[in-house]
Amino acid sequence: MTQISLLGCGLMGTPMARRLLAAGSPLTVWNRTRAKADALIADGARVAHTPAQAVAQADIVITMLEHGGVVEDVLFNPALPGAATTLRPGTLVIDMSSILPEQAQQHASKLAQQGVQTLDAPVSGGTVGAEAGTLAIMAGGLEADFERARPVLEVLGRPVHVGPAGAGQLTKLANQMIVGITIGAVAEALLMAERGGADPARVRQALRGGFAESRILEVHGLRMVEGDFAKRGSLAIQLKDLRNALHTSAGLGFDAPITRHLAALYEDAAEHGFAELDQSGLYRELQRRQQP
Repeated sequence: MTQISLLGCGLMGTPMARRLLAAGSPLTVWNRTRAKADALIADGARVAHTPAQAVAQADIVITMLEHGGVVEDVLFNPALPGAATTLRPGTLVIDMSSILPEQAQQHASKLAQQGVQTLDAPVSGGTVGAEAGTLAIMAGGLEADFERARPVLEVLGRPVHVGPAGAGQLTKLANQMIVGITIGAVAEALLMAERGGADPARVRQALRGGFAESRILEVHGLRMVEGDFAKRGSLAIQLKDLRNALHTSAGLGFDAPITRHLAALYEDAAEHGFAELDQSGLYRELQRRQQP
């Protein structure tokens, strides 16, 4: 059977690991905080001490890490030791973290020198999608490598091949632009309606099914009206993704004024103590601005 290793057992990596294990995949896991990896032993996972140990016998390696700097470290830092020290030629590395497109291309180039294939395949759908196996998966890389990865990726969600190396990350940035901007629109609209005397919960209900309908209105709008900002995906990570979108846009010579404005709002939210809330916690920043 295909031997899979997963590096990163956080909010997203843990439910993804459980889905792979439930599907019968032999899985080795590693996490910098060992206790998070150990929590998967009861589900049937093997736990490795280092990234290098985790991937030594792997056919497919999945990384689900916080940002590009961490991915670089876990793959290439000899002090850990990093995964690249033991990756075998022919291994397929699927980076499902959200990083810059240019970083994905750099990692692909470095690993190719070892005969290692790569996909950048970030996801959207949050912890809910990770648990349900309904993640939107945006894959960049060679078509043949995507087809090889497809059976594994389909356990986790709905994979689509979107182009060459880096294209998956570019698609994820587009996704995060839409998500971040729409969260702002929903929050501002509900707060305006409440200021005018309408019940925001019923406003949300009335809007469902019309042209304003969206997954954001459904899920994040509900969190807003219920005041439930427990972290699923964090506001800090949403801000990181918007900054990455602006960085990439600048490199392309593309002006993104709406994203720039929303990034500034998320920055204010983080500065006012909301960074570790769910990204729908932008509602709290907009609410704060309405106070006398």
